[in-house]
Amino acid sequence: MNPVLIEVLRGATVESHHTGALAIVDTGGAVHTALGDIDRPVFPRSAVKLLQALPLVATGAANAVHLTDAELALACASHNGEPEHVATAAGVLGKLGLGVDALECGPQWPSREPVLRAMAARGELASSLHNNCSGKHSGFLCVACLMAQRLGVEPATFAHGYVDAEHPAMREVSAALSAATGQDVEQAPRGTDGCSIPTFALPLRALARAFARAGTGHGLPEGHARAARRLRQAVAAEPFMVAGTDRFDSRVMAVFGERLYCKIGAEGVFCAALPELGLGVALKIDDGAARAAEAAMAAVAQALLRTDHEVLRDYSHLELKNRRGLTVGALRPAFALS
Repeated sequence: MNPVLIEVLRGATVESHHTGALAIVDTGGAVHTALGDIDRPVFPRSAVKLLQALPLVATGAANAVHLTDAELALACASHNGEPEHVATAAGVLGKLGLGVDALECGPQWPSREPVLRAMAARGELASSLHNNCSGKHSGFLCVACLMAQRLGVEPATFAHGYVDAEHPAMREVSAALSAATGQDVEQAPRGTDGCSIPTFALPLRALARAFARAGTGHGLPEGHARAARRLRQAVAAEPFMVAGTDRFDSRVMAVFGERLYCKIGAEGVFCAALPELGLGVALKIDDGAARAAEAAMAAVAQALLRTDHEVLRDYSHLELKNRRGLTVGALRPAFALS
C-alpha cells in the first residue's frame, strides 16, 4: 500500500488523508527518493505536455511558422481558457491558415469562473479554442502542416485526424515519449485522453527520469534536448500561458523561472524538472485529488530547492476556509513526505 503523503486537518485533528507514490530520479535512472510503488504504470495525462511538444521544436515546425515564446508555452499548457490563451491559440492557427474547426480537442468552457460568467452574460458559446489543450493541439497542427508541406500535399487534408495514434504527427509524439522515458509506449497500456489523443500508462520511475532528461538534455536525442531547452525557456518567459490566473504552475514558475519546470495532470499526477540538480520528479495521488497533488509537489520543491518561499508554502500548507472566510483547517505533508 502506498504511504500517506498529505493530511487534511479540521482544526488540529486529521480529518482525512491522501495516499500516493513519489519518484525522484536522475538522468541515468538512479533513484534519489522513492515513496510507494513507483513501478506501477499510471496515466500521466497532461503532466507530460512538455514531452509531447518536443516534436514541435525538433522537427523545425516551430521555426517554420515563427512561434513566439507565448505560443510555445501554450503548447505545453493546460490553460484556464482566459482571453489571452484563446487569442494565442487562434494566432497559431492563423499562421497556419487554418480555422478553429481544425482543432480536434473539442469545445470546453473556460475553467476560470469569471471568464465563463462573462461569456455566458454575452451569450457566447465555448469553442475548441477555449479547451485547456488548444495550445498543445495547435502545436500538433504545426507539425502536421510541416509534414504536409514536405510531402507536397494539402495541409488541412493531411492534418485531419492528427489525434489518431497512427497519424504521422502523433507517431512523432509517441516516439518522443518513448525516447524520453526509455519505455516503448507502443507496448504500454493505452487509453484516450480528455482531448482525444492517446495517453499511455507509464511508471513514475520512468516519468521522473524523462523529466530529469528534459531538464538537462542528458540522455535525450540531440534534437529533443535542444527542443526541451527551448520549451523550458519559453515557459519561464511566459508562465501565465501554461495555466493562468491563480494556478499553481503559473504562480510557481513565475517565481522560480528555469530553476523549476512543473506541470500538473488530471487525476492527481504531477511531473517536474529541476535542471540545476539534474533531477526529475513524478508523483501520483491515489484518489486523484488535485489539491493534494499540488501540496505534495510544493513540499517536494521546497525540500529540493531548499526554500520556504511563500508561493510554495501557500500550497504545501494550504489553509482551508469556510464560506464566511474563517480558517477551519489546512493541508500538510504527512510524515513520509516531510
